[in-house]
Amino acid sequence: MVSRIDRAKQFLPFDALKGLQEALRAKEIEKEEKIELSEESLEELEIEFNKIEKGSKVKIKYYKDKQYTNIKGIVSNIDYRRKKIQIDYTETINMCDIINIFV
Repeated sequence: MVSRIDRAKQFLPFDALKGLQEALRAKEIEKEEKIELSEESLEELEIEFNKIEKGSKVKIKYYKDKQYTNIKGIVSNIDYRRKKIQIDYTETINMCDIINIFV
């Protein structure tokens, strides 16, 4: 006679292809085309970028992994020469990927 626990195990979901569901979900994410900003928008963005100082709170919308994403945090490092900004010591963003900066 089979115990109730052993009998119940046969009805548990079985994932023969581990990771398949995660891979399928990743494929479902919509990819966005990168927006090319106008000269005027680029100039405005550069002005805002140059106003930012280390320790400032910012919200940035930028292009990453074929889609636009937002990040809020404290500027932990900024490189005006290379035009890169680091948020909360974790995310480094190139200015060419930024579409909006809110200080």
